[in-house]
Amino acid sequence: MNPVAKITAFVAALTASFGAAYGIGAAVGTGAGNSGSPERAGHTRSTAPPHARESRAALPPGGLQVTEGGYTLDLRTPRLEAGQRGELRFAVRDGAGEPVTEFRREHGKELHLILASRDLVTYRHLHPARAADGTWSTPVELPAAGDYRVFADFTPAGGSTEDLTLGADLAVSGPYRAAELPKPARTAVVDGYTVSLNGALRAGTPERLTFTVRKDGRPVTGLQPYLGAYGHLVALRAGDLAYLHVHPDGSTKPGPGVSFTATAPSSAGYRLFLDFKHGGTVRTAAFTVPSTAAAQAPGTTAPSDEHGHGH
Repeated sequence: MNPVAKITAFVAALTASFGAAYGIGAAVGTGAGNSGSPERAGHTRSTAPPHARESRAALPPGGLQVTEGGYTLDLRTPRLEAGQRGELRFAVRDGAGEPVTEFRREHGKELHLILASRDLVTYRHLHPARAADGTWSTPVELPAAGDYRVFADFTPAGGSTEDLTLGADLAVSGPYRAAELPKPARTAVVDGYTVSLNGALRAGTPERLTFTVRKDGRPVTGLQPYLGAYGHLVALRAGDLAYLHVHPDGSTKPGPGVSFTATAPSSAGYRLFLDFKHGGTVRTAAFTVPSTAAAQAPGTTAPSDEHGHGH
C-alpha cells in the first residue's frame, strides 16, 4: 500500500472508530437523573461538501499537527517548571494570522484543553478562559519534568469547518526521570473509587468498552452529568499520541457504568482516560489497553508496505 493510501485508511479508521454508546444502570441519586437529557454527545457532524470532507480525511490524525484546516495553535507558553504553578497561554489563529474569537460551544464549552506527558503518565483535562482578544489562559501545575503535548479541541464558529484538534509541544523543566508506559490492567483506583474495564480494543473491529464505577465494593448508581454527559473518554496512542475525544450519548439514566464502542486504528498500546463525576467532583481513571490485530478473513493476506513487509 502506498503512503498516501496508508494515511487515508488510518485516518478514516480514526474518525469512525469511537462511536459512543450509552450510560447504563437505573437512575439513583440526588438530582443526577433530573437534569434533563444530556446534550447529544460526539462532535457535530460536518456540513461541508463531500470534496471538503474527502480532502480532510487525507490529513494526519487529530492532535499531531499544529496547523490544520487553516487554523494554527499558537502556544505562547512553551515552557513550564515542574512542581510549580504557572499559567499556560495560547491562541487559535486563522489563515490570516488573526486570533479566533468565536467558537461553537461543544458540551458546554468553547474549547477543551488536554495536557498529556509523552510517557502518558500525567494527564489533565482543562477548560481555559478566553479573553476578548482571543488569548486563552489557564493555571496549571505539572508534577514531573519532561516533554508534554498540548491538545486544543474546538470547532470554529461559522462556515462548514468540522471540529479540530490541534497539538503543540510543551517542555516542563526540572530533574527528569524516564517512565515506562503503565502496564495493562483491568481496574484503576482513584480517590477511593474502583473503576473496572470490561472489553478489549481490536484494530479495525468495533468492540464495546464498559467502565463500571464502585465505591466500598458497591456499584455507584448516581453518576452525575459532566459537560452534558455521564462520562468522557480521551484515548491517546502510545508513541505519537494520536488523539481521540469520545463522549457517550443517548442516556438519560446515570448508572454504575458507561459504555463506548471503539475501533482501534492500529495494533498498538493505548492510554484511556475516563472522566466521571460523582459527589460533585470530577475524577479521572486511567487504563493502558493493548490493541490486537483485527481478525483476518480466510484466504486473505496481510497488506504489505513498499518493502514487502506485512503489518
